[in-house]
Amino acid sequence: MNYDLSQLPERTAKPREQGYTMVMDKGLSLREVEDFLEVGGAYTDIVKLGWATSYVVPNLQRKLEIYKEAGIPVYFGGTLFEAFIIRNQFDDYRRLLDKYGMEYAEVSDGSIDLDHDRKCEYIRELSKDVKVLSEVGSKDAEKIIPPYKWISQMETELAAGAIKVIGEAREGGNVGLFRSTGEVRSGLVEEILTKIPFEKILWEAPQKAQQVWFIKLLGVNVNLGNIAPNEVVSLETIRLGLRGDTFSHFLDMDAVDPMFRPAAKTGKPGTSMPRG
Repeated sequence: MNYDLSQLPERTAKPREQGYTMVMDKGLSLREVEDFLEVGGAYTDIVKLGWATSYVVPNLQRKLEIYKEAGIPVYFGGTLFEAFIIRNQFDDYRRLLDKYGMEYAEVSDGSIDLDHDRKCEYIRELSKDVKVLSEVGSKDAEKIIPPYKWISQMETELAAGAIKVIGEAREGGNVGLFRSTGEVRSGLVEEILTKIPFEKILWEAPQKAQQVWFIKLLGVNVNLGNIAPNEVVSLETIRLGLRGDTFSHFLDMDAVDPMFRPAAKTGKPGTSMPRG
């Protein structure tokens, strides 16, 4: 960091198991990738090439090389996996991962109706060669999955070999974990956390209010995903309590300047500003 500040929450160091920031690349140019990495690479743990953008983006190989040179792992979006599966091209998908030297893969069923046992078989097969992130939840806003089913699927997918499970929200943050307004389905999240270790969950949270909610609930080292490249630095300041949304969340109020402490019931001098 550029200078010292006391009372900052402790961030885990890369490579880390918790505190992930997953960035979504929705079609950045090579120069945009380089510019993003210049300022955000230090705070990015992994990059997803959103849905099937890797099929149409030019210079895919060079883009992957740039991320690799920066030490940032990349994976193809889960929708691409689904596009191969619905076409009965699973072996082609595995060859694709091998061709581009991918170390990670996402297994999802947000756009297709995939038998869950079959989904777990795909996880088991892929985990022999790559690290698997499996996504739970539907991209269909009308399809509401009850909490017990989220939990059951997360448990079985982790048992099948996924290193983390992803809570679906899409790039807009308006399905799955969230209502159409972007509001967190807090009861769902809290129920999931009664059974699934928080470090094993990557919460898709593209909106700032969603990121703030999860950080306040689970702390600085919560795993967050679907972050826009130009929001990575902003998110890091939110994690550290250096933006208004979390400014006082991590402070020990007994250790701050007395002038800024909340007013005390005793009315001791210095605890509140005098009235004129």
